Amino acid sequence: QEQLVESGGGLVQPGGSLRLSCAASRSIFNMYAMGWYRQAPGKQRDLVARITRAGSTNYKDSVKGRFTISRDNAKNTVFLQMNSLTPEDTGVYYCNAQSSWTAATQNYWGQGTQVTVSS
Repeated sequence: QEQLVESGGGLVQPGGSLRLSCAASRSIFNMYAMGWYRQAPGKQRDLVARITRAGSTNYKDSVKGRFTISRDNAKNTVFLQMNSLTPEDTGVYYCNAQSSWTAATQNYWGQGTQVTVSS
């Protein structure tokens, strides 16, 4: 059963912007944190941005000042606003939910949405 559904990816020129959305079931959305991960070809999936249930955020260093993660609690939706995109931002972006702050957290994943930054 799919409980995280991403949308908003696509092809954009360098310097452009995209906004990703992730719609979640209520139970998944209300876990400890929601986040966005990115996986480029031949690379490991790594954290881009995360927002906790309480609203605190953290970002991958390379996206600080360009990306903003936010959540709409009434709609069980998390967003990633991406500005000043570069080719290095290309990859599949996955929505994530984690059940706790501990290393033993249980993770839930969406199917991913492709973001391609190219001239």
